[in-house]
Amino acid sequence: MEKKSLLGMTLAELTEVVKEVGLPRFATKQIVDWLYKKKVTKIEEMTNLSKLGRANLSASYQVGAIPPSSKQVSVDGTIKYLYQVGENQFVEAVYIPTDTHATICVSTQVGCKMNCLFCMTGKQGFTANLTTNQIINQIQSLPEVDALTNIVFMGMGEPLDNVDELFKALDILTSPYGYGWSPHRITVSTIGTFKGLQRFLAESECHLAISLHSPIPEERAQLMPVEKAFPIKDVIEMVKKYNFFHQRRLSFEYIVFKNLNDSERHAHKLAKLLYGVPCRVNLIRFHAIPGVDLLTSDLNRMTHFRDILNKKGVICTIRASRGEDIFAACGMLSTAKSKQSEEELGIN
Repeated sequence: MEKKSLLGMTLAELTEVVKEVGLPRFATKQIVDWLYKKKVTKIEEMTNLSKLGRANLSASYQVGAIPPSSKQVSVDGTIKYLYQVGENQFVEAVYIPTDTHATICVSTQVGCKMNCLFCMTGKQGFTANLTTNQIINQIQSLPEVDALTNIVFMGMGEPLDNVDELFKALDILTSPYGYGWSPHRITVSTIGTFKGLQRFLAESECHLAISLHSPIPEERAQLMPVEKAFPIKDVIEMVKKYNFFHQRRLSFEYIVFKNLNDSERHAHKLAKLLYGVPCRVNLIRFHAIPGVDLLTSDLNRMTHFRDILNKKGVICTIRASRGEDIFAACGMLSTAKSKQSEEELGIN
């Protein structure tokens, strides 16, 4: 029988494991310390557990820390890591270092159900939700883990479509027994699924980023089919009920496409849509993907768009583009690897 992974278990779950294998109650604290503070990769390294205790634990459990299987390095220092999460299943995590920060973009699903036009992950379709172990492993097994200053759930998949595993991961990341991170070092990016968003707003103090991409419902629906199920105006009404002034930061992600959503008209409509909402807008250059005719807007139009929003009282910035030479936007590497594995296995 396949062993269960300890990495990704919460304090309550590890307490039950300790009871199950007959270890003393205080062993829970020892195990979480080995997992999340010392970041061991083998149970044998948990040397303050008795030899018999380690043997009993190892009979049914493993640490479950799996290193990335490959990587791509950009000229700007961005690194895309590929993690295997099942037979012929892969996800990506992207490490983005700057002069002042070191951020990892973490995946929460294999593929995605949302099928946004501009997203390579959506072209894969949906395969599976990641477990908490598979989510946390992207962070803990990152070679640069000790340099990290920020975590963004903005990789493959829709985080709030995998909300139970996401919340367990957030608990481990922010609780004193786990990594002990401030929730204000963590951002969750979402298209705004109502049920998951409502729970996030009520229970989490992490920052929130909402994918918007057009202030015009009909145009947004062409880019993001979820507009039909989760209209952006309703998403905004929901977040207005929560205080973002002194606690979490609220931002809206806006990928800018040439001659599609980068006009003055769009800028004015976006300012009107976000009127009275304490937020910022991040303008993002589009990274082209195969089979999609969308084009990248030029910097002059993006700058003009930004200036209109700022004059209208909406804080707006242009996000620096990183890792374009390695297709840092998630989905490209995992798609290629999955196809390669299928060909090796003779799967059509």
